[in-house]
Amino acid sequence: MKPQPAVSDAFSPPQSQSAVRQPLAEQIALITEKCINCPKCTVQCDFLKQNGTPKFIAENYHPNDPEWLTMAFSCSLCGLCAAMCPVKLSPEDMFLEMRREAVDRGAAPLPGHKGIMAYEARGVSKKYSWYSLPERCDTILFPGCTFSGTRMDSTIALYERLKQAIPNLGIVLDCCCKPSHDLGRSAYFHDMFGEMRTHLTNHGVSRVIVVCPNCYKVFKTYGDPLCVTAVYGLPELYADENMDKDHAGEGSPVVAIHDPCVLRNEPEIQASVRKLAENAGFNLEEMPHSGDKTLCCGEGGSVGCVNPELAQKWGERRKQEVHNRRLLTYCAGCANFLNKKTPTDHILDAVFHPDAVAAGTRKVTRAPLTYFNRTRLKRYIQNNHAAPVTRERTFTSTFVQKTGSSGKIKKILILAAVIVAIAGIRVSGILDNFDAETLRRTVASLGPLAPVAYIVLYTLAPALFLPGLPITLVGGIVFGPFWGVVYSITGATAGAGLAFLISRYVARDWIAAKLTAPRWQKLDQSVEKNGWKIVAFTRLVPLFPFNLLNYAFGLTPIRFLPYVVTSFVCMLPACVAFIVFSSSFMGLLKGNISPTFVIGILLIVLVSLSPVLMRKFRPAQTTDLELS
Repeated sequence: MKPQPAVSDAFSPPQSQSAVRQPLAEQIALITEKCINCPKCTVQCDFLKQNGTPKFIAENYHPNDPEWLTMAFSCSLCGLCAAMCPVKLSPEDMFLEMRREAVDRGAAPLPGHKGIMAYEARGVSKKYSWYSLPERCDTILFPGCTFSGTRMDSTIALYERLKQAIPNLGIVLDCCCKPSHDLGRSAYFHDMFGEMRTHLTNHGVSRVIVVCPNCYKVFKTYGDPLCVTAVYGLPELYADENMDKDHAGEGSPVVAIHDPCVLRNEPEIQASVRKLAENAGFNLEEMPHSGDKTLCCGEGGSVGCVNPELAQKWGERRKQEVHNRRLLTYCAGCANFLNKKTPTDHILDAVFHPDAVAAGTRKVTRAPLTYFNRTRLKRYIQNNHAAPVTRERTFTSTFVQKTGSSGKIKKILILAAVIVAIAGIRVSGILDNFDAETLRRTVASLGPLAPVAYIVLYTLAPALFLPGLPITLVGGIVFGPFWGVVYSITGATAGAGLAFLISRYVARDWIAAKLTAPRWQKLDQSVEKNGWKIVAFTRLVPLFPFNLLNYAFGLTPIRFLPYVVTSFVCMLPACVAFIVFSSSFMGLLKGNISPTFVIGILLIVLVSLSPVLMRKFRPAQTTDLELS
């Protein structure tokens, strides 16, 4: 095999599945034959220090051994080993093929990859994607996922400046699916990227301007006939005559450049970035590892998902080489990861906000607010750059591999622990004397804190997936029909809002990875079409589990205030019915059937019939939520 330094053999032409993959057996045979077991790559790479030279790994690889089968997921695929190799081998190609082998055997993706896969799935989803192609558009800007989310202002500034020079410039907000490529999900990657490439070429696009180095690599390798250009060499970035460069010249800030490992073999792009930094008024000092010998930031190959300790070592090494200088890079992912170790800015921050970068005050958006930025960017394009050809991405590949099942063991253990705890409580006799009156006295002993404690418990219950009905019944017993309703509906609404906010801003990727069934996708589509009406319908008609529904709405486009108000109003009837019913428990235990009990029963019957009434009189658009 002839080594190709500019483009790794792991990235093959897109003609067919057979063409894009060199069999693992051939990769292993090549490394076994030609690797001379020298230490040049091993001393540079902690992964190889842990696992041995490429030749040792090739000779001892056993795909039937789970540890060997998943070992390659700790390799960052950064290519430093190839850059150091005296015999011009590319071991990262073998490690990528090992990943693909693990996927083919069903051993991967690993449970730790759920987050990155969910992040990618969001990038290609209808909600976050947008294609805007003006008349006679042959060139598009492809800003990528991370840059547009963390630096929405710079994305807009970049697009507006380029559009002055290229009036017919379009823009595409989408994901190139590089994460799936590197995770070995080859069939899925080719399906998703191939559909994007076909759509663009069918609409006359011939050139793609990219911001993200990973997108550049993907388009360069798989994008034919599309021509890809990195934005950093475009003359438009040097055309800002009004740029304030008071910090330029002698005594100006000294920075170092971190070259993303995926572009280690792109000297022209590296030179363009350095020219941009100098044009923005910064003095450059090179680090020992730069250019084709650059280090991985730690994010490469999604190693941090399964081996965070190893990923952090890359960042620590880069921090040691930076010393007291600020760091500039041209990968938003590298900037985010390295900024945790040492102050790091994106080169386009230096272009559009040079003074803030020089002063160390440039602020960027952090997750999970990056998702909010991406939807705002989408609206900005829709409102300010209307185009005859637009679309949201709705295509989904049929090649979807699920993560491994090791997480099932944890769930079984947790379930077993809960069962043991319940059995222990029952055997201990704690519940023998625990009746409604005891409960009332216990809660009453808290005094004014009782309502607060109850509301807090009810607020946390949906977020912790605790059943709400028992808590509602307790509210009626302890506080009576009036205050029971007040406290219960307050806690239920607060709990629904808390779960919604957690889903939208804190644990979005994790929750999205869980709610993948068709019915949740129907909910998302229905909310986008009908808004608060779907919240009302699902609150009154229990089509979905209540606790999961709160999280699911956080993934939809509905705004927080309409969601909370509608939830409050539509949960109130059931809350009143069960509180009134439960408030009569004390009399019922003594054999008294009070009017309150009768009213409660009638209200519960009426609430129970609401699904029938709603289905009879519902608007036609709610048919989207029917479950097969």
